[in-house]
Amino acid sequence: MSGRRTVYEIYWEILIYCRSPRSLTAIINRCDLNSKTGQEYIGFLTGKGFLSAETEEGKTRYVSTPAAGEYIALFSSLYQNLFDSPPEFRL
Repeated sequence: MSGRRTVYEIYWEILIYCRSPRSLTAIINRCDLNSKTGQEYIGFLTGKGFLSAETEEGKTRYVSTPAAGEYIALFSSLYQNLFDSPPEFRL
């Protein structure tokens, strides 16, 4: 599959990337987002309880919560069934 990513793919990428704590800038850069949309995605995922913000020494880092595990598994399964291949994140 090629072309534009869906919002669900972007959520999945963010959650996969944030298995380790990440800064907003790192998420935006790694997931190829602009600042405004990146902040919207992070806000949505945080509001849903899939990401949590950790502040240490004045720096905020985002990390996937245990609740994100269910989304990651369900999205991966659905994607696999639709496209006969697992979703890929360019690590």
